[in-house]
Amino acid sequence: MSPVLVIGAGVHGLTCGVVLAEAGRHVRIRTAERPRETTSAVAGAMWGPARLKPPERVLYWATLSHAEFTALARDEDSGVHLAAGRMAARIDLGDVVPPETKLIPDLHRCDEQELPEGFVWGYRGTVPLIDMPRYLDYLLARFQAAGGEILLASVSSLADAVAESDTVVNCTGVGAHELVGDPGVHPVLGQQVVVRNPGIDEYFIELSEGGEFTSWMPHGDRVVLGGISVDHDWRRTPRAEISARIRRRVAQLEPRLADAEVLEETVGLRPGRDSVRVDVEHFEGARIIHDYGHAGCGVGLSWGCAFEVADLVEES
Repeated sequence: MSPVLVIGAGVHGLTCGVVLAEAGRHVRIRTAERPRETTSAVAGAMWGPARLKPPERVLYWATLSHAEFTALARDEDSGVHLAAGRMAARIDLGDVVPPETKLIPDLHRCDEQELPEGFVWGYRGTVPLIDMPRYLDYLLARFQAAGGEILLASVSSLADAVAESDTVVNCTGVGAHELVGDPGVHPVLGQQVVVRNPGIDEYFIELSEGGEFTSWMPHGDRVVLGGISVDHDWRRTPRAEISARIRRRVAQLEPRLADAEVLEETVGLRPGRDSVRVDVEHFEGARIIHDYGHAGCGVGLSWGCAFEVADLVEES
Protein backbone atom coordinates (compact mmCIF):
# COMPACT_ATOMS: atom_id res chain seq x y z
CA MET A 1 0.00 0.00 0.00
CA SER A 2 1.21 3.51 -0.76
CA PRO A 3 2.06 5.73 2.22
CA VAL A 4 -0.62 7.97 3.64
CA LEU A 5 0.41 11.62 3.68
CA VAL A 6 -0.84 13.59 6.70
CA ILE A 7 -0.53 17.38 6.45
CA GLY A 8 -0.05 19.11 9.80
CA ALA A 9 1.54 18.11 13.11
CA GLY A 10 -0.89 19.59 15.61
CA VAL A 11 -2.99 17.34 17.80
CA HIS A 12 -5.17 16.12 14.90
CA GLY A 13 -2.30 15.44 12.54
CA LEU A 14 -0.33 13.53 15.17
CA THR A 15 -3.34 11.60 16.45
CA CYS A 16 -4.36 10.59 12.93
CA GLY A 17 -0.75 9.57 12.34
CA VAL A 18 -0.70 7.42 15.48
CA VAL A 19 -3.97 5.65 14.70
CA LEU A 20 -2.98 4.94 11.09
CA ALA A 21 0.61 3.90 11.86
CA GLU A 22 -0.45 1.63 14.71
CA ALA A 23 -2.95 0.02 12.33
CA GLY A 24 -0.04 -0.94 10.10
CA ARG A 25 -0.15 1.80 7.48
CA HIS A 26 2.97 3.55 6.24
CA VAL A 27 2.40 7.18 7.27
CA ARG A 28 4.35 10.33 6.54
CA ILE A 29 3.54 13.66 8.20
CA ARG A 30 4.55 16.89 6.45
CA THR A 31 4.34 20.02 8.53
CA ALA A 32 5.36 23.66 8.30
CA GLU A 33 5.68 23.81 12.10
CA ARG A 34 7.10 21.43 14.66
CA PRO A 35 4.44 20.03 17.03
CA ARG A 36 5.44 22.39 19.86
CA GLU A 37 5.10 25.36 17.49
CA THR A 38 1.50 24.63 16.51
CA THR A 39 -1.67 26.12 17.96
CA SER A 40 -2.27 22.77 19.69
CA ALA A 41 0.81 23.33 21.84
CA VAL A 42 -0.67 26.39 23.55
CA ALA A 43 -4.12 24.96 24.27
CA GLY A 44 -5.35 24.79 27.89
CA ALA A 45 -6.38 21.95 27.47
CA MET A 46 -9.25 19.80 28.71
CA TRP A 47 -11.77 17.31 27.47
CA GLY A 48 -15.23 18.79 27.85
CA PRO A 49 -18.58 19.41 26.19
CA ALA A 50 -18.19 20.62 22.60
CA ARG A 51 -21.02 22.84 21.41
CA LEU A 52 -20.24 22.33 17.75
CA LYS A 53 -21.99 21.04 14.64
CA PRO A 54 -22.95 18.47 13.51
CA PRO A 55 -24.10 17.55 17.06
CA GLU A 56 -24.58 13.80 16.53
CA ARG A 57 -21.11 13.30 15.09
CA VAL A 58 -19.54 15.62 17.67
CA LEU A 59 -21.09 13.51 20.44
CA TYR A 60 -19.62 10.36 18.85
CA TRP A 61 -16.16 11.92 18.53
CA ALA A 62 -16.28 13.28 22.08
CA THR A 63 -17.34 9.89 23.47
CA LEU A 64 -14.48 8.02 21.82
CA SER A 65 -12.00 10.71 22.83
CA HIS A 66 -13.13 10.64 26.46
CA ALA A 67 -12.44 6.92 26.63
CA GLU A 68 -8.95 7.35 25.17
CA PHE A 69 -7.99 10.27 27.41
CA THR A 70 -9.28 8.48 30.50
CA ALA A 71 -7.07 5.52 29.63
CA LEU A 72 -4.09 7.77 28.90
CA ALA A 73 -4.41 9.34 32.34
CA ARG A 74 -3.04 6.06 33.72
CA ASP A 75 0.20 6.64 31.79
CA GLU A 76 2.42 9.16 33.60
CA ASP A 77 4.36 9.86 30.39
CA SER A 78 1.30 10.96 28.41
CA GLY A 79 0.79 14.39 29.97
CA VAL A 80 -2.87 13.53 30.66
CA HIS A 81 -4.35 13.49 34.14
CA LEU A 82 -7.83 13.51 35.67
CA ALA A 83 -8.76 16.61 37.65
CA ALA A 84 -11.81 17.86 39.48
CA GLY A 85 -13.09 21.34 38.89
CA ARG A 86 -15.97 23.62 37.96
CA MET A 87 -17.65 24.79 34.77
CA ALA A 88 -19.61 27.92 35.69
CA ALA A 89 -21.53 30.86 34.23
CA ARG A 90 -22.62 34.32 35.34
CA ILE A 91 -26.13 33.66 33.99
CA ASP A 92 -28.47 30.73 34.63
CA LEU A 93 -28.07 28.26 31.76
CA GLY A 94 -30.84 26.00 33.04
CA ASP A 95 -30.93 22.29 33.71
CA VAL A 96 -30.30 21.02 30.16
CA VAL A 97 -26.64 20.11 29.67
CA PRO A 98 -24.85 18.69 26.62
CA PRO A 99 -25.30 14.91 26.32
CA GLU A 100 -21.57 14.19 26.58
CA THR A 101 -21.63 15.40 30.19
CA LYS A 102 -23.14 12.00 31.00
CA LEU A 103 -19.61 10.66 30.55
CA ILE A 104 -18.46 12.61 33.64
CA PRO A 105 -19.09 10.09 36.44
CA ASP A 106 -19.18 12.51 39.39
CA LEU A 107 -20.93 15.45 37.69
CA HIS A 108 -23.25 17.42 39.96
CA ARG A 109 -24.87 20.84 40.02
CA CYS A 110 -23.01 23.37 42.16
CA ASP A 111 -24.79 24.91 45.10
CA GLU A 112 -24.34 28.60 45.90
CA GLN A 113 -21.38 27.96 48.21
CA GLU A 114 -19.44 26.17 45.45
CA LEU A 115 -19.61 29.11 43.05
CA PRO A 116 -17.38 32.20 43.01
CA GLU A 117 -18.90 35.60 43.59
CA GLY A 118 -20.79 36.80 40.53
CA PHE A 119 -21.58 33.31 39.27
CA VAL A 120 -25.08 31.84 39.49
CA TRP A 121 -24.82 28.54 37.60
CA GLY A 122 -22.29 25.75 37.50
CA TYR A 123 -21.43 22.07 37.55
CA ARG A 124 -18.59 20.26 39.22
CA GLY A 125 -16.94 17.14 37.82
CA THR A 126 -13.75 15.27 37.04
CA VAL A 127 -12.45 15.41 33.46
CA PRO A 128 -9.17 14.75 31.64
CA LEU A 129 -6.74 17.69 31.52
CA ILE A 130 -4.02 17.57 28.89
CA ASP A 131 -0.61 19.22 29.30
CA MET A 132 -0.18 19.93 25.60
CA PRO A 133 3.61 20.32 25.21
CA ARG A 134 4.16 17.01 27.01
CA TYR A 135 1.24 15.39 25.25
CA LEU A 136 2.44 16.37 21.77
CA ASP A 137 5.88 14.95 22.63
CA TYR A 138 4.15 11.74 23.70
CA LEU A 139 2.13 11.50 20.47
CA LEU A 140 5.20 12.18 18.33
CA ALA A 141 7.21 9.48 20.12
CA ARG A 142 4.33 7.02 19.79
CA PHE A 143 3.94 7.85 16.09
CA GLN A 144 7.62 7.32 15.38
CA ALA A 145 7.70 4.11 17.44
CA ALA A 146 4.98 2.78 15.14
CA GLY A 147 7.16 3.47 12.11
CA GLY A 148 5.79 6.87 11.12
CA GLU A 149 8.03 9.55 9.65
CA ILE A 150 7.73 13.29 10.02
CA LEU A 151 9.17 15.88 7.65
CA LEU A 152 9.51 19.60 8.36
CA ALA A 153 8.35 20.65 4.91
CA SER A 154 5.32 22.75 4.08
CA VAL A 155 2.69 21.68 1.55
CA SER A 156 1.99 24.51 -0.86
CA SER A 157 -1.12 23.10 -2.51
CA LEU A 158 -3.31 20.03 -2.80
CA ALA A 159 -1.60 19.34 -6.13
CA ASP A 160 1.71 19.24 -4.24
CA ALA A 161 0.20 16.77 -1.77
CA VAL A 162 -1.34 14.35 -4.28
CA ALA A 163 1.89 14.30 -6.26
CA GLU A 164 3.33 12.53 -3.23
CA SER A 165 0.45 10.25 -2.22
CA ASP A 166 -2.94 9.17 -3.51
CA THR A 167 -4.28 9.25 0.07
CA VAL A 168 -3.91 12.56 1.88
CA VAL A 169 -5.21 13.53 5.33
CA ASN A 170 -5.63 17.29 5.72
CA CYS A 171 -5.16 18.35 9.35
CA THR A 172 -4.06 21.92 8.70
CA GLY A 173 -6.51 23.66 11.04
CA VAL A 174 -6.86 27.33 10.15
CA GLY A 175 -4.36 26.70 7.34
CA ALA A 176 -7.18 25.04 5.40
CA HIS A 177 -8.41 28.55 4.65
CA GLU A 178 -5.58 28.88 2.14
CA LEU A 179 -4.65 25.26 1.33
CA VAL A 180 -8.17 24.15 0.47
CA GLY A 181 -9.59 27.56 -0.34
CA ASP A 182 -12.29 27.09 2.28
CA PRO A 183 -13.73 30.53 3.04
CA GLY A 184 -15.70 29.07 5.95
CA VAL A 185 -12.65 28.40 8.11
CA HIS A 186 -11.26 31.42 9.95
CA PRO A 187 -8.93 32.19 12.85
CA VAL A 188 -10.28 32.49 16.39
CA LEU A 189 -7.46 34.04 18.38
CA GLY A 190 -6.72 32.71 21.84
CA GLN A 191 -4.14 34.03 24.30
CA GLN A 192 -2.99 32.42 27.54
CA VAL A 193 -0.70 33.29 30.42
CA VAL A 194 1.31 30.39 31.83
CA VAL A 195 2.35 30.76 35.48
CA ARG A 196 4.20 28.72 38.05
CA ASN A 197 1.72 26.66 40.05
CA PRO A 198 1.32 27.96 43.64
CA GLY A 199 -0.62 24.83 44.66
CA ILE A 200 -3.67 24.71 42.36
CA ASP A 201 -4.98 21.22 41.57
CA GLU A 202 -8.50 21.98 40.29
CA TYR A 203 -9.54 23.54 36.99
CA PHE A 204 -12.05 26.32 36.44
CA ILE A 205 -13.68 27.44 33.20
CA GLU A 206 -16.27 30.15 32.66
CA LEU A 207 -18.93 29.35 30.07
CA SER A 208 -19.62 32.57 28.22
CA GLU A 209 -20.72 33.73 24.79
CA GLY A 210 -18.56 36.82 25.15
CA GLY A 211 -15.09 37.31 23.78
CA GLU A 212 -13.37 37.15 27.18
CA PHE A 213 -13.76 34.61 29.97
CA THR A 214 -11.93 33.29 33.00
CA SER A 215 -10.21 29.91 33.18
CA TRP A 216 -7.28 28.08 34.68
CA MET A 217 -5.92 24.61 33.96
CA PRO A 218 -3.28 23.14 36.30
CA HIS A 219 -0.60 20.86 34.87
CA GLY A 220 1.82 19.90 37.60
CA ASP A 221 4.18 22.80 38.20
CA ARG A 222 2.44 25.15 35.73
CA VAL A 223 -1.03 26.61 35.32
CA VAL A 224 -2.47 27.88 32.03
CA LEU A 225 -4.64 30.98 32.53
CA GLY A 226 -7.25 32.18 30.04
CA GLY A 227 -8.98 33.28 28.17
CA ILE A 228 -10.00 35.21 25.12
CA SER A 229 -11.70 34.39 21.83
CA VAL A 230 -11.46 36.86 18.92
CA ASP A 231 -12.82 35.95 15.48
CA HIS A 232 -10.87 36.79 12.32
CA ASP A 233 -7.72 37.94 14.13
CA TRP A 234 -4.55 36.55 12.52
CA ARG A 235 -2.01 38.10 14.91
CA ARG A 236 0.20 35.60 16.75
CA THR A 237 2.08 37.96 19.05
CA PRO A 238 0.94 38.15 22.69
CA ARG A 239 -0.49 41.51 23.69
CA ALA A 240 0.30 42.89 27.13
CA GLU A 241 -3.15 44.41 27.68
CA ILE A 242 -4.86 41.06 27.03
CA SER A 243 -2.53 39.27 29.46
CA ALA A 244 -3.19 41.93 32.08
CA ARG A 245 -6.96 41.46 31.77
CA ILE A 246 -6.60 37.68 31.99
CA ARG A 247 -4.51 37.92 35.16
CA ARG A 248 -6.90 40.44 36.70
CA ARG A 249 -9.97 38.27 36.08
CA VAL A 250 -8.26 35.14 37.37
CA ALA A 251 -6.97 36.90 40.52
CA GLN A 252 -10.50 38.05 41.39
CA LEU A 253 -11.65 34.42 41.55
CA GLU A 254 -8.49 32.66 42.75
CA PRO A 255 -6.23 34.91 44.90
CA ARG A 256 -3.48 32.28 45.00
CA LEU A 257 -2.85 32.96 41.32
CA ALA A 258 -2.65 36.74 41.73
CA ASP A 259 1.11 36.94 42.18
CA ALA A 260 2.16 33.68 40.54
CA GLU A 261 5.38 33.92 38.53
CA VAL A 262 4.72 34.30 34.80
CA LEU A 263 6.57 31.66 32.77
CA GLU A 264 5.34 32.63 29.31
CA GLU A 265 2.53 34.20 27.31
CA THR A 266 1.20 32.29 24.32
CA VAL A 267 -1.08 32.87 21.35
CA GLY A 268 -2.83 30.35 19.11
CA LEU A 269 -5.25 30.57 16.20
CA ARG A 270 -8.13 28.15 16.67
CA PRO A 271 -9.78 27.00 13.42
CA GLY A 272 -13.32 28.37 13.55
CA ARG A 273 -15.98 27.05 11.16
CA ASP A 274 -19.78 26.71 11.04
CA SER A 275 -19.32 22.95 11.42
CA VAL A 276 -16.44 20.53 11.84
CA ARG A 277 -15.29 19.03 8.55
CA VAL A 278 -14.43 15.33 8.45
CA ASP A 279 -15.12 14.04 4.95
CA VAL A 280 -13.59 12.85 1.67
CA GLU A 281 -12.84 14.95 -1.39
CA HIS A 282 -11.70 13.43 -4.69
CA PHE A 283 -8.94 15.49 -6.27
CA GLU A 284 -6.93 14.66 -9.40
CA GLY A 285 -7.38 10.93 -8.91
CA ALA A 286 -6.46 11.04 -5.22
CA ARG A 287 -8.54 11.04 -2.06
CA ILE A 288 -8.25 13.97 0.38
CA ILE A 289 -9.64 13.19 3.84
CA HIS A 290 -10.30 16.49 5.58
CA ASP A 291 -10.19 16.84 9.37
CA TYR A 292 -10.37 20.47 10.50
CA GLY A 293 -12.65 23.20 11.83
CA HIS A 294 -12.80 22.14 15.50
CA ALA A 295 -12.65 25.69 16.91
CA GLY A 296 -11.61 25.48 20.59
CA CYS A 297 -12.45 21.78 20.93
CA GLY A 298 -9.73 20.25 18.78
CA VAL A 299 -8.02 18.40 21.60
CA GLY A 300 -11.24 17.04 23.09
CA LEU A 301 -12.43 15.61 19.75
CA SER A 302 -9.06 14.45 18.44
CA TRP A 303 -9.24 10.70 19.03
CA GLY A 304 -12.80 10.30 17.78
CA CYS A 305 -12.02 12.21 14.59
CA ALA A 306 -8.81 10.23 14.08
CA PHE A 307 -10.68 6.92 14.30
CA GLU A 308 -13.18 8.15 11.70
CA VAL A 309 -10.33 9.36 9.47
CA ALA A 310 -8.73 5.91 9.71
CA ASP A 311 -12.02 4.31 8.67
CA LEU A 312 -12.23 6.64 5.66
CA VAL A 313 -8.62 5.82 4.70
CA GLU A 314 -9.37 2.10 4.78
CA GLU A 315 -12.34 2.58 2.45
CA SER A 316 -9.93 3.51 -0.33
